[in-house]
Amino acid sequence: MEFSVKKFDLLEELETTQGVVERKTTIPILSNLLCEAKGNRLTITATDLELSVRTSCEAKVKKDGAGTIPAKKLLELVRLLPNEEIRFKLLENHWVHITCDRKNYKLVGMSKDNFPALPSFPHTLVKIPAKLLAGLIGKTTFAISQEESRYTLNGALLVLKPASLTMVATDGHRLAIAETDHKFEGLSTETRVLIPKKAMNEVQRLASQSDDDGVVEFAQDESHLFFQFGRRLLTCRKLTGQFPNYEAVLPRDVNKAVVIERGELQDALRRVSQLADQRSHAVKFVLASEGLEISSSSPEYGEAKEAIDKEFKGDPIAIGFNAQYLLDFLAAAPDGPISFELKDEQSAGQLRPLGDENSRYRYVVMPMRI
Repeated sequence: MEFSVKKFDLLEELETTQGVVERKTTIPILSNLLCEAKGNRLTITATDLELSVRTSCEAKVKKDGAGTIPAKKLLELVRLLPNEEIRFKLLENHWVHITCDRKNYKLVGMSKDNFPALPSFPHTLVKIPAKLLAGLIGKTTFAISQEESRYTLNGALLVLKPASLTMVATDGHRLAIAETDHKFEGLSTETRVLIPKKAMNEVQRLASQSDDDGVVEFAQDESHLFFQFGRRLLTCRKLTGQFPNYEAVLPRDVNKAVVIERGELQDALRRVSQLADQRSHAVKFVLASEGLEISSSSPEYGEAKEAIDKEFKGDPIAIGFNAQYLLDFLAAAPDGPISFELKDEQSAGQLRPLGDENSRYRYVVMPMRI
């Protein structure tokens, strides 16, 4: 293998792979990138066995071939090199000779035969607008469970229907759901897939880098999901198991509501939560005819109380929530009015951004004892 490539082109693709490369692995080859030179392209592949990314850039290929190069060291070195053409040559002992201007380096590589084989892209199921998908992920990914024991909650549910797209995430204490209308050509039935959190983060990153009219070609086989962004292909293992029946937990008969600007609620919560118990993050909401009162207390820090004048009709209600759960939602919600909807002290609360009709965005949070 022998080729040369422009620094900027190579650096862009190396940075694309870094979210996938395993930093601490018991399998050394997973810390390496597979570099394949053929025709006028350099193809770079990274995998951690659960998630993989394959990308490519233009190159002047002198000799076709493939080899593996330590991912982190290569990225650090290329970043520090001058903005010149970089030449690569695979040596007999799997080492890779790198030259740029009059600078010479040799990196210890490994046999390409040790690099895991990846599944090939099957038939495209649907094409999803990249920005649309990135938006749905941003509205839901924070609600994915961090507990590895809750396997089916370690990802988000993507529901594709002929005329709509829905994404749902929950950790058992809160649930985020965003749904938007979009007609999919060639899709006649509902498709449901569970996407792992790490894959969601990478899909969002690649989607947000796409042009405004960029699309993601989505496909699946029996055990993998595929997301094709132009020359970049992201592959991940499916999460197996039954995702909870999220429709059953969506509040049906909320009869108390207050409308408050996102920024106003976020600022008040940030301040009040400073004096909340650091383990429970509990804050108390009191809704009455004079408006909304938010308070917190802890033996360690003290007490906080803020009153916000808002119109509220109905019986007074006092209810507790985890402030961090609410702040996570408010960070993802668009600016504008938020409808804060409640039924009683024991039932889940619901928040809806009123200005975001396109994605029918809802957030459901279980109450806390206060």
